[in-house]
Amino acid sequence: MNILTHLHLADISKTHLGANLAGNFITASIDNAPQALRQGLWLNHEINQLCATHELTQELIALFPKQLTSIAADLMFISFDYYLAFYWEEYHHLSLPDFSQKAYSELAEFAAQSDVYHPQLCLDIIADMRRQDWLNGYATPKGIQQALTQRAKGHPHSALFNGADKILAQMQIETETAFRTFYPQLMAYTRIWSRKTPSDYLPE
Repeated sequence: MNILTHLHLADISKTHLGANLAGNFITASIDNAPQALRQGLWLNHEINQLCATHELTQELIALFPKQLTSIAADLMFISFDYYLAFYWEEYHHLSLPDFSQKAYSELAEFAAQSDVYHPQLCLDIIADMRRQDWLNGYATPKGIQQALTQRAKGHPHSALFNGADKILAQMQIETETAFRTFYPQLMAYTRIWSRKTPSDYLPE
């Protein structure tokens, strides 16, 4: 799960930030979700599906050491958040600090409610994200380490994340090249999906 990229894509497509993030934690049907959340949840699914199947992401995942195959996708997503933060001014009109405050405010509103479409695990992450200012930290080595530590929590292969920051440093050329090539395509697809969302999922 890549947090900053999901929030960025939700914002540029003018869809619900909280729903786009929470879609990573929700198993209940989109059809029964509150109308205001449906488009964001649907968009989350489309984004994740493309990230999982695109040839560029599959090629990058295959380049990670074989012993890290089970967490390679996680490492890729974390690296994408890093490069998005590092090159932020090329991808958004707001500064990263200004965008972060906007996102934290919208996520706080989303986190005011708790149910199957506002899952507690997501709400806990939102609280930690805001308190520790994850979004502004992604472009720093400390932020990368924090993201790795967070992703390792509850992961069935959590021990593999030890030293993963060194692997990401060694694979800088490969991960950056993949991000710079793939992410503009993902942005374009996201804007198209937001315009072609099924009518039942559009906000009222």
